[in-house]
Amino acid sequence: MFKFLNPPAALPEQTGKEADARYNALRWQVFSGAFIGYAAFYIVRKNLSMAIPSLAQFGITKGELGTVLAMNAVAYAFAKFFMATISDRSDARKFLPLGLILSALSMMFMIVPITGLDIVNHPENKSWAIILMGVLNFLVGWFNGMGWPPCGRVMTHWFSQSERGTWMSFWNCAHNVGGGLVGPMATYGAVWFGSWFYGSNENLYFLAGTFIFPAAVALLIAIVAYCLLRDNPQSCGLPSIEKWRNDYPQHYSSKSEEVISTKEILFHYVLNNRLLWFVACSNAFVYMVRYGCLDWAPAILSDKGVDLKSAGWAYFAYEYAAIPGTIFCGWLSDKVFHGRRAMPTMLFMALVAGFIGMYWYSLTMETPNLSLIIGCMIGIGFLIYGPVMLIGVQALDMVPKNAAGTAAGLTGFFGYFFGTAILANTMVGFIADNLGWDWAFASFIVACVLSIVFMGFTHQAEMKAAAKK
Repeated sequence: MFKFLNPPAALPEQTGKEADARYNALRWQVFSGAFIGYAAFYIVRKNLSMAIPSLAQFGITKGELGTVLAMNAVAYAFAKFFMATISDRSDARKFLPLGLILSALSMMFMIVPITGLDIVNHPENKSWAIILMGVLNFLVGWFNGMGWPPCGRVMTHWFSQSERGTWMSFWNCAHNVGGGLVGPMATYGAVWFGSWFYGSNENLYFLAGTFIFPAAVALLIAIVAYCLLRDNPQSCGLPSIEKWRNDYPQHYSSKSEEVISTKEILFHYVLNNRLLWFVACSNAFVYMVRYGCLDWAPAILSDKGVDLKSAGWAYFAYEYAAIPGTIFCGWLSDKVFHGRRAMPTMLFMALVAGFIGMYWYSLTMETPNLSLIIGCMIGIGFLIYGPVMLIGVQALDMVPKNAAGTAAGLTGFFGYFFGTAILANTMVGFIADNLGWDWAFASFIVACVLSIVFMGFTHQAEMKAAAKK
């Protein structure tokens, strides 16, 4: 398996106008493959959430499904770090499609606990069905961890540090595009293909739309991604991106183009990198705000008397406002701050805190102002995803290219395990139940402040590095 994933050998280097034209064309091709491939991971990731209302007919409670959902988040948190250590020593062209195929197959088999165990007629099988769903959702999360690392590898090899913020801001919108497709695919997939699989049994049509249709689309996209992706320029007979653009970052060396051992990646470049730990801690608090505001929005608004349809529009506005916000933040880091990522992250998080304050205030009104609420959700969504993206870019910038995936994996682990599973989900839920939503909003603002504090340590280092350069 691992031999199959070995990076391709470098080909004799080409130069001249034809090589330049080929380089430009391949950059767009590789970027397209990374964008489409990563978006596809999000159409086979959190599909179970869409199925929860329809699963009630089988006697499965929300508490039981909550446990199944948590398996996905925990698996993804660990996989994003573990898979990154493998990705740094693998061919991205094979690694990404393989992860996408395994994710899609795991998602497709989510129908088995419902139809295979026939829990409607055999309710005694419900416990086994929940266990099997948990295992499959764990696998979905684990294999989804094979999406970000190869994309990070590709972006560091095909785009130099001074332009990476802009390119990655566009690429990072892939998860908004993919995530936004899950709802329509579930709806139309059930209409188009439900009868093909389940005949007149309309109660099962949702399985076709939620699990089978998205998985089939992801399998097709895996083939497209394989055709478009290339691991690095040298495997295509082209020079490194730094040499081609004459854009060498500080501490660059030719060794960064070599494949090195996991031990060297971890103990020479990642675990002993003090600044990377500051970035990881900052990311935990950014993710607490990101998923705290997003995941709890329907519950918060429903408790404050806002109807679910309006809450759904607020949720939609939050997610899609991220696209222009992410692009603007990446452009800002490259063009205004010249590759320094800390300051735009700190500025955006300060503004996020302001919008959270307004959001909080709008819910204290006797009659909540829906327009103000949606405006605040748009503001938070526009601003929060820029720091999410830039922290990943900053992690890539802090280490050589051959350790980039592992560095980003560490920050991702902190974001999803500590920031999402522990802080945004568990802690905020506990606070809301025992202290009320006011204290939950206060915790979001504290998280913004702490993210700025930890990021401030890296800002000082970036300024010193810029002065030396």
